[in-house]
Amino acid sequence: MSRRRGRGPKIAGGAVTVLAVGAAAAATIGFGFGDRDAGSPAAALPPATATVTKQTLDDTQTVDGTLGYGDTTALTGRVGGTVTSLPYAGSVIARGKPIYRVDDKPVVLMLGTVPAYRALGSGDEGADVKQLEQNLRALGHTGFTVDDEYTSATADAVRDWQEDLGVEETGRVELGRVVFAPGPIRVDSVTAKLGGGAGPGQEVLAYTGTSRVITVQLDVGDQRLAKRGTAVSVALPDGKRVDGKVARVYTVIEASDDPNGAPETKIEAQVTLADAAAGAGLDVAAVEVTFTAAQHADVLTVPVAALVALAEGGYGVELVEGSTTRYARVETGLFANGRVEVTGDGVAEGVTVGIPK
Repeated sequence: MSRRRGRGPKIAGGAVTVLAVGAAAAATIGFGFGDRDAGSPAAALPPATATVTKQTLDDTQTVDGTLGYGDTTALTGRVGGTVTSLPYAGSVIARGKPIYRVDDKPVVLMLGTVPAYRALGSGDEGADVKQLEQNLRALGHTGFTVDDEYTSATADAVRDWQEDLGVEETGRVELGRVVFAPGPIRVDSVTAKLGGGAGPGQEVLAYTGTSRVITVQLDVGDQRLAKRGTAVSVALPDGKRVDGKVARVYTVIEASDDPNGAPETKIEAQVTLADAAAGAGLDVAAVEVTFTAAQHADVLTVPVAALVALAEGGYGVELVEGSTTRYARVETGLFANGRVEVTGDGVAEGVTVGIPK
């Protein structure tokens, strides 16, 4: 639904223009304001009428979406050797658990937002050190202060952790032994081959988060619908409706289907479900997402077709009063579902308005 607002100046003359919704132009007709001639024939009344109603007006739009696990991330190897163990697609891996093995030694998941980019040892400082220490503490290794300094106490905790893993107890964390991700991961696809070689830059697998999300795509003109935190309603394949919320909004550039066409800019939004179990059993599914951009409660509305455009600017409606009619200027609010919010002198619930040709 579209939304428009307009304010017109006071009616200064007698001309009004019938608003032709969706047409390129409207026809000007010279009605005077005030009552029609009381003696005019019934044929002078508008060809159709409608009633002013009080209601809640919603600016909504329903779009197709895809329920899945969101964006995939490629995991590339850093440790060289032979791949000796791989997970299956769909496997969920938690903090401290092996993702895969090289030369029968595990590459382990830890939680954090800073990707592993260097080996870590005594004397190192930084956000990645603190992140490592937070994980060691969560895995039950203590005896150090969680900060951004890799001390001898940190090294002792690392040795304990390495002993649990069954790898050489060096007190240093080699690059590639740990993969940091924001949360537990779900294996989306596996690229590496069991028994194949692994090394720096070689993709091993792709993963996602473990929470189901819905991805929808909108035209740039509909960007008002998708704002972070906006509540939505989601229709699942079984017809059940569940609540959701826009968690992320971003811009994508799509190549044109026409080889000579220009790329298109689109808005993509990711929606999370309020009930995480609502999509259980559905790895991928087509859904419908209803966005509500605005809601005006208890407002007076008329059909959009009842509006007439005033020559002086703004809009009016034709009030039908028995066998006569008069025009009244109105101010418009929300447009939605073929109706428009209006206010103006003489415009009240139950009043009859004309629908021009």
